[in-house]
Amino acid sequence: MDLRPLAPGLAVAPQIGPADIVALHQAGYRAIVCNRPDGEAADQPLFAEIAQLARELGLQAHYLPAESGRVSDQQAADFAALFDRLPKPVLAYCRSGMRSTTMWALSQAGRLSLPEIVAAAGRAGYDMKGVVRRIVNQGRTPVEVAEAEHCVVIVGAGAAGVATAASLLARYPELDVALIDPAEVHYYQPGWTLVGAGVFEPASTARTMAATIPRGAHWIKAAVAAFEPERNAVILDGCRVVRYQQLVVCPGIKLDWQAVPGLAESLGRHGVTSNYLYHLAPYTWQLVRKLRAGRAVFSQPPMPIKCAGAPQKAMYLSADHWRRAGLLEQIRIDFYSAAPVLFGVPDYVPALMEYVAAYDIDLHLGHTLCAVDGPRKRASFSRVLPDGGKEIVERDYDLLHVVPPQTAPDFIRVSPLADAAGWVDIDPASLRHRRHANVHGLGDAGNSANAKTAAAARKQAPVVAHNVLAALGLLDGAAQYDGYGSCPLTVERGKIVLAEFGYGGKLAPSLPTWLVDGTRPSRLAWLLKARMLPPLYWKGMLKGREWLAKPELSDR
Repeated sequence: MDLRPLAPGLAVAPQIGPADIVALHQAGYRAIVCNRPDGEAADQPLFAEIAQLARELGLQAHYLPAESGRVSDQQAADFAALFDRLPKPVLAYCRSGMRSTTMWALSQAGRLSLPEIVAAAGRAGYDMKGVVRRIVNQGRTPVEVAEAEHCVVIVGAGAAGVATAASLLARYPELDVALIDPAEVHYYQPGWTLVGAGVFEPASTARTMAATIPRGAHWIKAAVAAFEPERNAVILDGCRVVRYQQLVVCPGIKLDWQAVPGLAESLGRHGVTSNYLYHLAPYTWQLVRKLRAGRAVFSQPPMPIKCAGAPQKAMYLSADHWRRAGLLEQIRIDFYSAAPVLFGVPDYVPALMEYVAAYDIDLHLGHTLCAVDGPRKRASFSRVLPDGGKEIVERDYDLLHVVPPQTAPDFIRVSPLADAAGWVDIDPASLRHRRHANVHGLGDAGNSANAKTAAAARKQAPVVAHNVLAALGLLDGAAQYDGYGSCPLTVERGKIVLAEFGYGGKLAPSLPTWLVDGTRPSRLAWLLKARMLPPLYWKGMLKGREWLAKPELSDR
């Protein structure tokens, strides 16, 4: 925990965790203010977890979230009013502490001089020059004043962003590339399914961001607040400005835990878990091992979500464990999915249905999780009736594995880069933005119709890298993406149905069908998932080695 005194009675900090609450209590803090919205990152404890422990120790806990880099004057006023009435000392936190510091700085604009604000923030380790420019400029951030400028700027250093940077530098090592991402840890998220099944250790899926950034690329450790594509500018948290010649947008997807009433408050307790969070995947395995009789419920929200097969993977691996332990007959398994079909590509459904029958799983298609009552261990699902009406179905559970609704990140949805639904508006083949020729998009935040998987990003990154360099006049031709995505459906420990497909659900196997028939469960596919894909990710995809991912080129 990194506590930074900011003003009398007030300290700020980067993201805190449940384990820090006892230390805060012992240090004399009496109130906590969270300025970070839930769902910004997959390793982020939800506010409900923090608040529960804080209140048990007598600390007040308040939720005043702000989108990164988009702190409003009203939020600053609310922060000041809240701070005035809270018992002191108070700790305010967000991802890095910048939003909390910005709220304080804006709230002090009429109370302290600008040099005093800058000096206080500087002592806490935060650069407020951009905020000062905003104050002086009457609330606007002047994009003419750029703190940095790079030839290619990549927003997001997840799988898509790092792979794109590595592919760019592999083609043109002298290129000036900058990655913008505030995270300190890079995660191999496809491994969390196997963490939840006791196959992987959590630590094996994480590496420091510094070790992941490609050599030769600049890392701007900040969050993006807004885009000014007409001026080739990106606005960062703290009102700083970065300019670009070519922009690549791949910030990932937002997990909307607050969209289901009661869910955020129940996660990590009351038998509610999710492999979509780093710190909860081990809890999944703990619950699976502990359950010896009762009802296990697995849910899937409406599309789009990242890795559409992940809800089923958790279910099949759990059922396989109970079968091996001789407990399957004592455990009833329900799968509630908002989708009208078990899997979106029909060729893979027969093999999956064999496992549904073998595990005696009750399928409830067209059902959307709409509420969770953790203390009562009850989940509610809504479904649309044939006459257009709606029915609410309640189900008691002993174990509930939830996949949350998902949206584009807030700063994408409100940006000029978004389509009407809030996703980055890109051409599905070139992955270039439909309205801004020097903007490109890939990964989970794009509106192309491919599956949102790491395998899709692996194929997209070389396409974007080539097209960016072509736009700069450094390469010829145009690269095309065919919609490839892959979903290794872990149907039991040791076997996988390896779903690989492109746009329109067209099958797109990477290996000869005599070696791996993706429509049937395969031990070799399990070996690929458990042993080969992690090093392929860390040492291949993130290093610019485009094994089985070379882009197809066409004349312009």
